[in-house]
Amino acid sequence: MTSGGPVGGQVAVDQLLELLDLTQTDEMTFRGMSPPVGPQRVYGGQVAGQALVAAGRTVDPARIVHSLHGYFVRPGDPAEPIDYEVERIRDGRSFSVRRSVARQHGKAIFFMSASFQRTEEGLDHQAPVPPDVPHPDEVPTMADRLARYPERLGIWSMIPRPMDVRYVGEPGWVRPGDRPADPYQRVWMRIDGKLPDDPLLHACALTYASDLTLLDSVLSVHGEVWGPGGVVGASLDHALWFHRPFRADEWFLYDCWSPSASGARGLATGRMFTVDGRQIASSVQEGLLRRVGA
Repeated sequence: MTSGGPVGGQVAVDQLLELLDLTQTDEMTFRGMSPPVGPQRVYGGQVAGQALVAAGRTVDPARIVHSLHGYFVRPGDPAEPIDYEVERIRDGRSFSVRRSVARQHGKAIFFMSASFQRTEEGLDHQAPVPPDVPHPDEVPTMADRLARYPERLGIWSMIPRPMDVRYVGEPGWVRPGDRPADPYQRVWMRIDGKLPDDPLLHACALTYASDLTLLDSVLSVHGEVWGPGGVVGASLDHALWFHRPFRADEWFLYDCWSPSASGARGLATGRMFTVDGRQIASSVQEGLLRRVGA
């Protein structure tokens, strides 16, 4: 982090941990806040991560989250607290299911179903790791890439960056015409500091990260970019499956691609792999995408 630039490293990670440390207001209700400086609407990964924190706090810690499915129904107001209401759907011998609804001004802005499972042994296989992907140390840092596009920063130059994000190809925030079409959007990520050992916290951090670049893979197919002269968008729904134990503060490759786009909507899918090749998670998201003028 340079003087006058965005907060990064452990300071930003600690701020993220504060966001995920919800206040419990009742047995099944919680309250979360947003960063004091941020975009005009609450970042989707934040509300999804907080909703998972709320759900997870009502489940036996021995049961680990294995999937979540959420819908973004209204933009969140970052200036207002978010109330999370958790419903206990089921507690069986192996699985627990929760529904977590985020509300502001008395209206739902996001709702999620999450399932938790006790640890079991079973069949084990995974898809192959994408070939010929450079190591994160061989990929330009976010600071290196942003230095070429100071005019694209705007509010993002002031927002804390708890994630170390390194694009293998061109990101979606470059100038129109600077991005070649690519069927894949591959990004190395990790929490840019140290997290406590709580598995739920690492799952919430991965949920937070999973919304950062996934929808951009739809634009990547066409060589399109975000913002003036390109496309504006919003997440409509988001699903995430956790496959194997992991640490969100260690490098993982987010391998994303888009199987379809039509009707001003785009579908994006992603897989997350550790440096040593273990697939730790899979994701699917649909987003609203509309062209804007220069």
